[in-house]
Parts: sequence; structure tokens; C-alpha cells
Amino acid sequence: MDLAEIPVLSLDADKDNLPTLIGGSFRTFGFAMIRDHGIDQDLISRAWALTKQFFALPVETKMRYFNAGQGGARGYTPFRTEVAKGATEKDLKEFWHVGRDLPEGSPLAATMPPNVWPEEIEGFRETFSELYAQFDKTGAKILSAIAIDLGLDAQWFDPAIEDGNSVMRLLHYPPVGEGAGGAIRAGAHEDINLITLLLGAEEAGLELLGKNGEWLSIAPPEGAMVINIGDMLQRLTNHVLPSTTHRVRNPSGDRAAHSRYSMPFFLHLRSDFPFVTLPECISADNPDRYPVSITADDYLQERLREIGLKA
Repeated sequence: MDLAEIPVLSLDADKDNLPTLIGGSFRTFGFAMIRDHGIDQDLISRAWALTKQFFALPVETKMRYFNAGQGGARGYTPFRTEVAKGATEKDLKEFWHVGRDLPEGSPLAATMPPNVWPEEIEGFRETFSELYAQFDKTGAKILSAIAIDLGLDAQWFDPAIEDGNSVMRLLHYPPVGEGAGGAIRAGAHEDINLITLLLGAEEAGLELLGKNGEWLSIAPPEGAMVINIGDMLQRLTNHVLPSTTHRVRNPSGDRAAHSRYSMPFFLHLRSDFPFVTLPECISADNPDRYPVSITADDYLQERLREIGLKA
């Protein structure tokens, strides 16, 4: 399989040219890679260790943190629950969600439930609360570069993501056994949110669908973060920035006996953010595809139903 030739950009060294560089990568691939992203490596290492501890717990213990009515918003979602939009086989994965802790009395509380934390894993809450905050900060920097590339003010996204419904997902893909049938670790899909920041893609399997219809492997160097456009940013930019189809294929040979872990941060808008197509992204050649405005939460709920997380 061919490798996607995605440039590896530096949040530090490429700071002055980042808007142009990241915009070019997104327009070409829908993906970018970032090193020097500012998230503390010791914190990341602790997070991996705690992630593995949690998923090693007995199923009955993990199920104590599953709330069937929340659409996977917080806590645990069991193995083979989520299904890619339009797919028939459920994904070979289980996951845990950490969301934003809202200030007391927030009007957004109805759309963003409080976090739950596993009592069995010492330091889990402290580690992932801090990691969430660092993801949040890095995501805002990347959005600032995207805003400049689109011809917007550098701070354009700040109010749009303030108290946003962002979710950090701890993902475990167990070893692939004989009974997988036609299922794969993550079926071909596009992300729902604005942008996704992904740690842990070093283990092979992540692939994007190229413009020629061929699957391309994504292989970030160690310590680099993979970033991709989600459907919300595609909608906002009238498809100027495309949301690219991607998947996690099953491993072959010896690797099939190994678990795969990854940690995406799905950066979301505020729940009450109204979608209005950016005027900078409308032209005679690219007329407004979305003249009817809906809120970010309306959009999210519709998509959660499509992927089997909500009835």
C-alpha cells in the first residue's frame, strides 16, 4: 500500500508559515501532521499507561461506567457498539470518553453531561483532566492558523469553541480473532467535529482515502500528532477544507495478536453555535451548499444516530 506523503509541520519552527502550510496540507489530504505540538510527553506516557490499565479491567467492571442513554458522551462504550455511517458491521473497538467540565450553572449543561471517572485506576481523573486541557490549548492554536489561512481573524474560532463540546476518546482495538468476519477495527468514516487531534497513530492501520480512490497509509514519525478535518469544518467552509474518509484496517500476521491504542481529541464547537457558511468560502464556482442554519448540537445528535450511538 502507498504511503500518504503528508508533510510533518512544526508548531514551533513553522509558526510564521503555518497557516499556508497547514492549509495546503488540508486541501490536498484533509490531513496534516504536527510535531512540537506542546503537549507534555511525560503526561502522554502516563496517559497511555492508565489507558492500558483501564481496558485490562474485567468487562463487568468497565460496564459499570456505561450509560446507554448518553450516546457514548461520557465514560465507557463497549466493544462493537459504534458503526460507521452506512456500514453494516460494527467496529472492533471499545472506548472511554472524557468531556469538558462546565462551570456551575452553564446554559450548555443540558447538552454536556458531567464526566464520570473509574474508581479503580489511581490518578486517572488528574491525568486526563490535564491532558484534555493541553489538547484544548493545542487545538485552539491550530484553529487560529486555519482561520488565518481562510482569510479570517486569527481569533475567529475562539468564541465558537469557548466551552465547546470537545471529547477526548481513549480507544482500544483488541487483538483481531477468527470471529471478526467482515468487521474491521474502524470502518471507513468521516469525523463529525471541527478538527481531530490524534495521538497514537504510530501502530500501523490508519489509512485515508486518496482523491484517486486508493487507500493511503498514514505513518507519522514518533511524537508527531495527526490532525484531520471533520464534517463540521467542512460544512462551515463550504467544502473548501474537505473532511476526508479514513479507516483503521485490521492488522495481518503477528500484529493481529496485538492490541492497538489511540487517543483522538475531537474538537467541537459550542453546542449552541449556529452554522452559517463563511462568506469567504462562497463564490460563483462554489455556491453556498448550506443555506439553512442549524446548531452544532442539532448536527451532532443527527450524526450520533447515524453511527449507532443514539437511538
